[in-house]
Amino acid sequence: MAELGKMNDLEVLRKVTIGYYLDGENLGEILLPNNEADKGIKVGDKTTVFIYKDSEDRIIATSQRPFACVGEFANLEVIAKDTVGAFLDWGLKKNLLLPYSEQKLMIEVGKKYLVYLYVDNSDRIAATTKINKFLKGPAPDFKVGDEVSIIIAKKTDLGWSAIINNLCTGLLYENEVYVKLSTGEKNTAYIKRIRDDGKIDLSLNKIGYDNIEDASEIILNLIKQKNGKLFITDKSSPEEIKNLLGLSKKAFKKAVGKLYKEKKIILSDKFIELNSKIEK
Repeated sequence: MAELGKMNDLEVLRKVTIGYYLDGENLGEILLPNNEADKGIKVGDKTTVFIYKDSEDRIIATSQRPFACVGEFANLEVIAKDTVGAFLDWGLKKNLLLPYSEQKLMIEVGKKYLVYLYVDNSDRIAATTKINKFLKGPAPDFKVGDEVSIIIAKKTDLGWSAIINNLCTGLLYENEVYVKLSTGEKNTAYIKRIRDDGKIDLSLNKIGYDNIEDASEIILNLIKQKNGKLFITDKSSPEEIKNLLGLSKKAFKKAVGKLYKEKKIILSDKFIELNSKIEK
């Protein structure tokens, strides 16, 4: 079934002067204009397109992929405002409407806002900043250690609230984040804890042994980049370790211990050195 506001794989039915007609299944035949089509497509092909409505409210297709589809969250820039609302750049020629009724706060041209894309009662694709009503509880199949996709939602007193898999929110604690984050940023995270009340704690690092593996690889690669010697040790301050490696001191010490046991590094009071007999 073809879906408005989503990427769809549709068959090319015929070529006409202005473009191609696609089999839109339940939506009928859909025009893919020449300037919106991938090069080299022909009748009988299956082509991946985004389905939306043009300025005259006609269903139309494009091979371009927008920054977000219906059912997803995205951080989009406001490029204009008029009497019906604000218009957002979502990567297509026709801008996305953010109606005044769906604006939770004062919208300014030139700024970016985290929005959710939906189909309104008139079957038009629109955006809203009232994102909480589209967030659900934690997915029942989440497990500790699961890799998930996140979008940074906002800064909180404890850290950063993030949207998980376009479903629900989780929290990245500030004292466990060693990189700069910003609203709307997409990242990979891991389920660290699922609390009794259903709230989810996240980590940007893999949980358990995999985390040590990642930290070890970061350290080893940097030593190699520094010609085999890294002037930092377990006596270095947490700030120095964080600035140089993006790791907590705890993760750093565990990883260094692992590399030392594997005889990949040699330790001294002032630096960590590559064991040239093992690593090149």
